Amino acid sequence: MKAGTKNSLTHYDSRGRVRMVDVTAKAATERKATARGFVRIAANALAKVRKMKTPKGNPFEIARIAGIAAAKRTAELIPLCHPLLLTHIDVATELCENGVEIVSQVIATGPTGVEMEALTATAVAALTLYDMCKALDRSMEISQIYLVEKAGGRSGHYIRLESARGRR
Repeated sequence: MKAGTKNSLTHYDSRGRVRMVDVTAKAATERKATARGFVRIAANALAKVRKMKTPKGNPFEIARIAGIAAAKRTAELIPLCHPLLLTHIDVATELCENGVEIVSQVIATGPTGVEMEALTATAVAALTLYDMCKALDRSMEISQIYLVEKAGGRSGHYIRLESARGRR
């Protein structure tokens, strides 16, 4: 199959070699993506996190900064992602009954989407939260990392219909 035909695999060339998709001809449009994740924390450890009695300081602010930094470096981590000029990154954490919810939003104007950047921000923020709190609870569980919404580009607007929100 030739690259670019309807039934071809987009990340392979006509000789079967892996390639980065050529987005040169695509129009630069505003792209947005939101991703969500969850870190389950044991009740006794979560009580200490709520009171900021953690051995490494404020886990939420460090996780937020780590998520922002990770979004900016997604193309270095995911081999076939395009490096993008991101115009906005927001990573938010919210204490829940049995853990911490992480929501990341990324915006850019460019020829390709920012879903991977939002997912990367969420995943790295979750890993950082684990690192910051592991002295309190090594059994923490990172789960439910998924794309919530994406807008812009040829494939249009996507909103996840089923939310994992109530399954914690």
